[in-house]
Amino acid sequence: MEKTHTAMLETATFGAGCFWGVEELFAHTQGVKDTAVGYMGGTKENPTYEDVCTDKTGHAEAVQVKYDPKEVLYEKLLNIFWENHDPTTPNRQGPDTGTQYRSVVFFHSKDQERIAKESKQKLEASGKHKKPVVTEIVPASTFWRAEEYHQRYLEKRGLSTCHS
Repeated sequence: MEKTHTAMLETATFGAGCFWGVEELFAHTQGVKDTAVGYMGGTKENPTYEDVCTDKTGHAEAVQVKYDPKEVLYEKLLNIFWENHDPTTPNRQGPDTGTQYRSVVFFHSKDQERIAKESKQKLEASGKHKKPVVTEIVPASTFWRAEEYHQRYLEKRGLSTCHS
């Protein structure tokens, strides 16, 4: 009888602007087993997209990533996060503005917190950005899964990015 490998998955959660494009990036990353878009970091219980868009709930649009740490390191996920949005613009990514579009790493463990802070310091020291990196690094809270029509939004429409 063949042994089956049951991976011990870990969770990472990132906010980097509109969650559709961010999810698409992580969904196609080796070692990522599942992604979901939703809302984290706010005060309202079970918020809807319309609630979050009022910019009054405090939630960020976030992507929760389930990954196998034997196949992809948290550091690699952070690199994808840093490389695919502008971490120097507070509450804005491209044309999208509001606190729900802030740059944020929600950590799920002390190790993730340490690695994220070290990664941010390394990015700041690199001189890649002329402006300060404003990304928040905060403890993960309740992840409220977004409405089903938001899940794999771009994939369902045959798109790879939000921009044409």
